[in-house]
Amino acid sequence: QVQLVESGGGLVQPGGSLRLSCAASGSIFSINAVGWYRQAPGKQRELVANSISSGSTNYADSVKGRFTISRDNAKNTVYLQMNSLKPEDTGVYYCAAFIVTGAGRGNYWGQGTQVTVSS
Repeated sequence: QVQLVESGGGLVQPGGSLRLSCAASGSIFSINAVGWYRQAPGKQRELVANSISSGSTNYADSVKGRFTISRDNAKNTVYLQMNSLKPEDTGVYYCAAFIVTGAGRGNYWGQGTQVTVSS
């Protein structure tokens, strides 16, 4: 059974920084694409950033230059460094990954971590 567990969310003032972590555990052979998504109140979930196995990364226009996605493959962990945070970055942040296990392959999601940007 594969689990993704996010951590690092919290309350931060505008202009501040947070680093989110997402640790995958279980019978994992490999983790291919990984991504961070967020959902603000009353809005649809949106892609914030993703990283595929080749190392290529993509970012939503709204976070380019402020957020950085990175991976530690040895630890099966993905990070999202968020700088210069704005109130509109508030939401629940979820990580997702396409993972190959002994039983097959599929998409997995974490439970989410709340990020609130407010003075």
